[in-house]
This record gives sequence, C-alpha cells and structure tokens, in this order.
Amino acid sequence: MLWIVDDDRSIRFVLEHAFADAGFTVRGFASAESALEELRRHDPPACIFTDVRMPGSTGNGMDGLSFLRTLRSEAALAQLPVVVMSAFSDLSSTVAAFDVGAFDFLAKPFDIDQAVELGRRALRQNSTLPTEQPSVPSLEHLIGQTPAMQEIFRAIGKLSRGQLSVLITGETGTGKELIARALHQHSPRASGPFVAINTAAIAPELLESELFGHEQGAFTGALRRHSGRFEQAAGGTLFLDEIGDMPASMQAKLLRVLAEGEYFPVGARAMKHCDVRILAATHQDLEARVASGDFRADLLHRLNVVQLRLPPLRERRGDIPALAEKFLLEAASENGETPKRLSADAQAALQKREFTGNVRELKNLCQRLAALAPGDLIFASDMNSLNIGSAEPGSTVWQELLEKAVREALATGKADIFAEFSEQFEQTLLQTSLDYCDGQRQIAAQRLGVGRNVFARKLK
Repeated sequence: MLWIVDDDRSIRFVLEHAFADAGFTVRGFASAESALEELRRHDPPACIFTDVRMPGSTGNGMDGLSFLRTLRSEAALAQLPVVVMSAFSDLSSTVAAFDVGAFDFLAKPFDIDQAVELGRRALRQNSTLPTEQPSVPSLEHLIGQTPAMQEIFRAIGKLSRGQLSVLITGETGTGKELIARALHQHSPRASGPFVAINTAAIAPELLESELFGHEQGAFTGALRRHSGRFEQAAGGTLFLDEIGDMPASMQAKLLRVLAEGEYFPVGARAMKHCDVRILAATHQDLEARVASGDFRADLLHRLNVVQLRLPPLRERRGDIPALAEKFLLEAASENGETPKRLSADAQAALQKREFTGNVRELKNLCQRLAALAPGDLIFASDMNSLNIGSAEPGSTVWQELLEKAVREALATGKADIFAEFSEQFEQTLLQTSLDYCDGQRQIAAQRLGVGRNVFARKLK
C-alpha cells in the first residue's frame, strides 16, 4: 500500500494512476490532517508521498514538513519511508526534508518513471531513519531550480549528515566552495570551523607548513610556532581547493593523514590527531592526471568516496535570470542604491551567453551593469552599449573588444599602438595571475608557463 498526500487533485490523479499501473495499491488524501486521522485508525502504508506546501481548505492546514515531523514523533510511524515533493525546491527546503527524516526528495515537475522507481526503493528500504536531527542554518545564496541543480541540492541533503569525504568537480567559477560550505553548514560539524585553502596558490615548499603547521625553529624563518589548517579546522571541515595541482610530495603526506588520521607538524616529534572532515575540489580531470602519473591513484580513491559534479552555467541556463537578480540586489545593497532589474530581452541575451567563467563571470557582469547601466530597468541595448553582448556559444568576447579598441585607436591616428596594446595585454595577464595565486609569484609564473625571472622582470 502506498499513499499520496497532496492538495492538488491533478497531482494525486497522475500519481495514483502511475503507481496503480506499476502494480501498487494506492490511496490519495487531500490533506495531511485526513492522512493522519486514517493512520491512527488503521495500519500504516508501506510508503507515503507528501507535498510540502499544503494550505488546506482553511488556508492554515498542516504542511508536508509538519506532517513528517508528526510521523517521526510517533514510535509506530517513526521508520515509515516518506518521499517529500515540492515545486518550490531550493537548498533549504531540500535539506530541511532530509533533516526531518525524509526518505528522499522529489522536485516538481517530476518524471513519472522516476517517481515510480522512488516508490519501489522506498518499499525495499529497511534502514533506520533518525527520529531527531540537529537544527542547522540555512544557506539561502545557493540558487537553482534547474534539474541539474536540484540533483546537487538533493545530494547535499543526503551527504551533509555523514562524515564521508566528498570530491567536488566542476569548471572554474561554478561555485565549488559554496557547495563545500553548504555541506559543512548542514552537517553535525556546523558548529565547528570551516577552513579553506587553495592548494594551487601556495608555493610547494610552504604547503606542508600551511597544512600541518610547524614548530618554532623548524626551518629558517620559523620564529614562532604556527598552527596549520588541519589544526585550525579541528572539529569542523577542511576544504582543499584545486587539489589536482597538489605537488606529488604533498600527495603522499595527505594520503597518510586520510589513511591514519594523524600527522606530524614540521619540526615536531609528537604526532597530532586529525579531527576534520575533508572536502576537496578540482576543475581538472583527476582520472587523466592519474593516468599521466601526476596524481596518486590511492589518494584519488580516498578523496573520491563520493563525487559531486557541479554543472557549468551553460547546462543550467534556466537559473541565469534568478542568479542575475540576486547579484544585482547584492550590488545595489553594497553601493546603497536602488536595485536594478533586467528586462525580458536582457534576460534572454544573458541566457544566450557562453559564460566560460560560469557563475563568477555572471556576477562580475552584473556588478558592471549595476554600476554603469543608465536606468533602473536594464535592456539588451544597454548591454550592447557597455560592450556586454549576447556572446552566443563559440564567440570570443575579449577578441571582439580588442578589435573594437584597435579600430578606435587607429581612427584617432595614434602611433605605436602595437607596443601600447602589447603592454596592456601582458599587464593584464601578469596581474590577474598574481591575484589568482594570492601574490605567490613563483606559482603565478608556473601557471602562466613562463620562468620566474621573466615573470619578475615583466612585472617590474
């Protein structure tokens, strides 16, 4: 027996017929109150599907999460598998459902076959669900209504309750650290620290000290004891960003920590216990780096207990208008101005962009629009006048801008523009790489593929 609890008659109709066709015995209820009343008079079903938002006939009826909490508070119903459904799915509501003890979360509109398979899994499940979960803070700034992001939210809801290592993969600018913070803030370790380190931005000879700390006098310049990131993150979460660029020597030492839960600070004789959850991220293909000998296979297996692939913005174009609105609101708040809005044609133009820099690029673009667009309502023509075109897939915006600037310079009769533009090009390359690598010149030079001396000379 499977029950459907939803105040939307059409949803009940579709699900009841789908499950009946799949061989289930099904009953439908228009409210949580009527389902509860029936539960207290008869044996419970094997599984329940319930909607989240159910105002009831009076407008103040019990919603799906309250219904689930009530089930979990009664011993006879505490282990009943409940699938929560919602058309208003975001990270907070998804995680809240898992916190209360949902078996799974189903975002509307859903695929019928997916719903039926969830029903089958719920009937097969015999695991023990927790009756209580600690309250956790919400993380409102993660936005995503597209199926790709709904899968990410669903995974966060499941993974945040455990201690498993998670490898977050995705292109640069997709928001991998936001996902790591969400996993931390919705976990039992939420009251502990969240410590992040970009392993690619630290010089190899300094990375060991940054991770594990060092004792006073451990090496030249070690004038005092330094606590490493593992110690700083004790009781919380350590996020290792750009793990794919970690030097081979450090990979072996990190593997020891993950395998044995202990480490030596540089220059120390006493071993320290490691009490952190490890989350790692990379934009690289670690399987390919293992094949080329640049990354240890055993370390990959330790880190990659569970992998979350964060989709690039081009795979979630439906989220672009909501993300842009959020970034425009943030920019207005920072500058103390009235928030600007995007017209329909401006939204359409943004959704056609390639966004090779993903969400980070969209945020920077919205900050430019907030600062430079003339009116409170932004049109596609405003974007074009600010050299922010639609940039459809395959276009190279920076080359188009360079071509426009060169034409303007030639039209003014300027001489020696090659030297001027070459200098500006190199300056942008050097400064951007230096900023990205947190001022570490050696690392910035390596990432650009130039010698350290060449880099220093050009920077000077």
